Amino acid sequence: MRPKLVLRFTCEKQSTLSLENRQKYNLWSEKNHSRGSVLYPPVQLHKYDDHVVVDNGIFSITIASPEGTVTSISYNGIDNILNDRNEKSDRGYWDVNWSDPSNLKDGRLDKLTGKYLDVIVNNENQVELSFKRPWTFAQEKNHVSLNIDKRFIVLRGSSGFYSYGIFERLRGWPDVDIYQGRIVFKLEDKLFRYMAVSDQRQRVMPTFQDRDKGKPLAFPEAVLLTHPSNSLLRGEVDDKYQYSSENKDNRVHGWICSDPPVGFWMITPSNEFRNGGPVKQDLTSHAGPVTLSMFFSTHYAGTDLGMKFRDGEPWKKVFGPVFIYLNSVTTEDSPLSLWDDAKVEMEMQTNSWPYHFPNSSDYPRAHQRGLVSGQLVIRDVVLAFADSAFVGLAPPGTIGSWQEESKGYQFWTRTDEKGYFEIENVRPGYYHLYAWVPGYIGEYMYRSIIYVLQGSRINMGLLIHKPPRNGPTVWEIGVPDRTAAEFYVPEPNPTLMNQLYASQTTESFRQYGLWDRYTDLYPDQDLVYTVGVSDYASDWFFAHVNRNVGNMTYVPTTWTVLFDLEDVITGNYTIQLALASATAAELQIRINDVGGVSPLFTTKLIGRDNAIARHGIHGLYWLYSINVVHSHLRAGKNALYLTQTRGSSPFSGVMYDYIRLERPPRY
Repeated sequence: MRPKLVLRFTCEKQSTLSLENRQKYNLWSEKNHSRGSVLYPPVQLHKYDDHVVVDNGIFSITIASPEGTVTSISYNGIDNILNDRNEKSDRGYWDVNWSDPSNLKDGRLDKLTGKYLDVIVNNENQVELSFKRPWTFAQEKNHVSLNIDKRFIVLRGSSGFYSYGIFERLRGWPDVDIYQGRIVFKLEDKLFRYMAVSDQRQRVMPTFQDRDKGKPLAFPEAVLLTHPSNSLLRGEVDDKYQYSSENKDNRVHGWICSDPPVGFWMITPSNEFRNGGPVKQDLTSHAGPVTLSMFFSTHYAGTDLGMKFRDGEPWKKVFGPVFIYLNSVTTEDSPLSLWDDAKVEMEMQTNSWPYHFPNSSDYPRAHQRGLVSGQLVIRDVVLAFADSAFVGLAPPGTIGSWQEESKGYQFWTRTDEKGYFEIENVRPGYYHLYAWVPGYIGEYMYRSIIYVLQGSRINMGLLIHKPPRNGPTVWEIGVPDRTAAEFYVPEPNPTLMNQLYASQTTESFRQYGLWDRYTDLYPDQDLVYTVGVSDYASDWFFAHVNRNVGNMTYVPTTWTVLFDLEDVITGNYTIQLALASATAAELQIRINDVGGVSPLFTTKLIGRDNAIARHGIHGLYWLYSINVVHSHLRAGKNALYLTQTRGSSPFSGVMYDYIRLERPPRY
């Protein structure tokens, strides 16, 4: 074991520095220990019959061999940060959810247990271990049809370890559907009770035992805490989806132990291997205490985001590396300062991407990657710079296909105030360039395929995005930003609250049970919105849901938009309808004839993103341009009727992003 004095000095040395100086210190020390400096003890690998231990003098990690599951992490006087009351296979592990597509009810969990260990690197500065499991046809019904290579890296002087995985399918292998892949760490609940996901989302959390004693609510993830070990949590709702985050914001999260003051953090320095693009939502940390690294899932999107392999399709992808960071402060310092330190570490890890130390030819280094740049402008009513636009490279497809992309890599950035963008560290490959701009409907796609070569620097020049528009705006509801955040989010049922969001306005939509608040506000008649009089921030409910008429029976609802027209111009009007979410929904539109047998328009059955139930303010984005013949309208008062026809569930419904009526153009 490491000398305790060395460990303690290292932790205290870093914690007493200011954040600015700590950055300089770490950059300096990284430069030195990467050259073999004796500033830190050497990394040591100890091999035993059924496990290995890697110790770098700051922490030690024990991994079952050849399974590749983390059974123990020893740090700062804590013998095991993980919950050692769990089975050894249920402490720190990789897993995937998969199914046989020939059996729709066949859902399986595979913990990707390794079959043999390869020591890739073993020297005083680095240990890299590979736990492999090759797939054979003899394993067809027991394991997902993937070759698995799970890797762990410990560096000299690093207060944490890295993990990444290489998943591969060979040509001719059987069909399979894969829905989720992740790393899970289950921490010691007697130590880690305080969770931090962002600056605003931090709190003392319940344990698994607290949840087991609670009252189940509308779905298994949501529990009313009735007998928690911490009495301050009694009467609150706990649901892991209340702590979800968009990929672009899901960069660091984890837990704090107050005695001794220690932090455990999941840091994701790049989103290139995650699925669904920058605003795809996924889980972070949640009650347990549990910390996750979600590489891909169908959360907030539905099974369309799953990876479906057919006809022997070959495939390979590298997930990670992610960094599991350990930090500590002296007992005189506030344990909450560990969060600020973790954010600094996250920035440093992000700035170090792509890493130089992973030893796999499947992970390209910085010099093996490319760069794509350009400028995006908007041609709508006027010509404008695409300020703060999302611009990304994703596998070739159609407009919006990146939302449902899981097999390939994606690289996203934001434009500056003049629309300039630079996408760095792009893996060699074929891509389409996609973009969307907050404040405008639709999205841009560069039609030609972009081939990024090793070391290439591609300047796309000036790109012009023409958002969908057929005529001048008559009226509009909302802000086209792909979320329903600007609409009215009600107060939660006071008996079903999460106090974390009680005083927040920006994320109050994360409260449980808001779908039933529509019935409380509109018990007999549905929402009526009058253009020019109503305010969408207070008069437009954030989700178009069904009404609860008692005995858990839900019926469809029809919302009405009243508007006046001074006159009606001959020609075609257009309704631009942008949806921020849809779950088992069918939205029908009628104008001036609420009882008409045939609607003017129907989406038909759409959506499986489940964002209403999972406290998300958006799921997948849908855009419809609906033609309205002028004879449907009249001078004076008009009514637009929006009916969500699927009424069997509290969670069937849509969230609107934006609605606009356009009149015919005048040439």
